[in-house]
Amino acid sequence: MSQDVTVTIAHVRAAGMCVHGARTWFARHGLDFRAFLREGIPAQVMLATGDAMALRVVEVARQGHEEPH
Repeated sequence: MSQDVTVTIAHVRAAGMCVHGARTWFARHGLDFRAFLREGIPAQVMLATGDAMALRVVEVARQGHEEPH
């Protein structure tokens, strides 16, 4: 896909993952979780980890899904 998206915590939740698990995942990959909460993260940064969770969350983000309010 040519257009990159910004992944947010809403996408993480929509993918069925919890905030605590996301925090642990970010730490394991050396990524700033607080900055992610404030600003989101480019999908390509997540995909560069090669992690299955990242693939799942990016797919949700690219489909435009967000958590219901």
